[in-house]
Amino acid sequence: MLKITSGQNARVKHAVKLRNRRAREKENLTLLEGYRELTRGREYGMKIREVFCSPQMFLGSNEMSLLNELETDGVPVMEVPDFLLEKMAYRDRPEGLIAVAEMRQHKLADLPVRPGGLYIVAEAVEKPGNLGSILRSADAAGVDGLIICNKCTDIYNPNVIRASTGALFSVPLAEAASEEAIEWLRKNNIKSLAATPHAEKIYTNVDMKQAIAIVVGTEQHGLTDVWLSKADINVCIPMLGKIDSLNVATAATILLYEAARQRDWKTC
Repeated sequence: MLKITSGQNARVKHAVKLRNRRAREKENLTLLEGYRELTRGREYGMKIREVFCSPQMFLGSNEMSLLNELETDGVPVMEVPDFLLEKMAYRDRPEGLIAVAEMRQHKLADLPVRPGGLYIVAEAVEKPGNLGSILRSADAAGVDGLIICNKCTDIYNPNVIRASTGALFSVPLAEAASEEAIEWLRKNNIKSLAATPHAEKIYTNVDMKQAIAIVVGTEQHGLTDVWLSKADINVCIPMLGKIDSLNVATAATILLYEAARQRDWKTC
């Protein structure tokens, strides 16, 4: 294992640069932080370029086994002091592992089409934490695909990866313009269900056992007219207090779990 002690090292400086979205998109690379993210990313086919570690910061006992496996696979592993790992990390409390990994391309044409499938569309979601939470709920509800329309945050933002607890790697994804997503849904006979506070139908009174895509919008303004005018079904989630809408990730979770309930999912 190579040891690096200087912040002027080219590999360290490169990893620090990948904290920036522009650098990630230009190089098609991102950062994976911590044992869980690195393990799940590797499990679902993320190509790991190199790994930095600080053993004093490890939270468990499995990190060294993972590093040995990565070295066996030919991945460069470098030990760095705590202060350098903290310099690379997004997290306030790094867990001793940071990997540079290749980002995958997510095309609509590659999204699986399944009879009676359950999908979710997220239009222009701005906050990485919300997008990550939607991914986590999508994985839990067993969705067949997530379509990200008119993206406002990059899906490989380390905060998206962290909030998703690795679901970014397991949920089938596609990125597309809203018009392209609508055309794809119609072509594959998948009904679109738009969530809006202004709808009259309550979400529990709609058949979600059919092939359906739940559509949620921005945190501040909700869905655009493109979806509200062209969706097959508009539904609302009843609000009993003074606030007129829910957090987008919370709304997505409620709707996904109702779809899963209607489909007779297995209980714990």
